[in-house]
This record gives sequence, C-alpha cells and structure tokens, in this order.
Amino acid sequence: MPLEQEVMGLLIGGFSIVMGIAILVTVFLWVKNKNNSSGYIWTLLHLLLVSVAVYFGLKGIAFDYNHPMASEEISLQIGISGVVWALSMICLVIALFNFSKEGKSNAS
Repeated sequence: MPLEQEVMGLLIGGFSIVMGIAILVTVFLWVKNKNNSSGYIWTLLHLLLVSVAVYFGLKGIAFDYNHPMASEEISLQIGISGVVWALSMICLVIALFNFSKEGKSNAS
C-alpha cells in the first residue's frame, strides 16, 4: 500500500515510544509489588506479543504491492499479525485472572 515517505518511520517511532513506556511501567510496578509475579510476566508477554503483531502488520502494510504475489504475501503477513495479536490477548486475559486472584487473597 503506498504511503507517504515519513509515515512508516512515524508509526514505528510512535509505537516504540509508547510500548517502551508501557514495558518500563510494567517492570517498575513488578519491582514495586513483588507479590504477583505471574501476573506481571503474563502482562510483559502480552506487550511483547503485541509488538510482534504490530511488526507483522507493518510488514504487510509496507509490502511492495507491485510484487507478482503481493496479495498473497500481504494476506499472510496480516494473518500472522492477527494470530499473534490473538495470542497476546489470551496472555492479557490470563494476567487479568492472576491479578484478580491476588486481589481476592489480599481481601481475606
């Protein structure tokens, strides 16, 4: 898909900054609250998998559409991105369950 020259750099830069901040905050909270390590591990795994999904998504967007099999290649990249994103969401749900269990054990 044709994009302006600066768009891909802006997408990568903006995503990297936001994801870097999210990872740093998660690690900071993990160090501060060592009670529920498994919840933070699943959260970090979620963030890393989202990053991989975005990588494949951007590869699909930036693929040379003049390539003879561009449609198939783009579909594959977007498909991989979707599968990895779905895995990341499963990790997020597991992390939420772990954090929920911790809250219940603290209330008792």
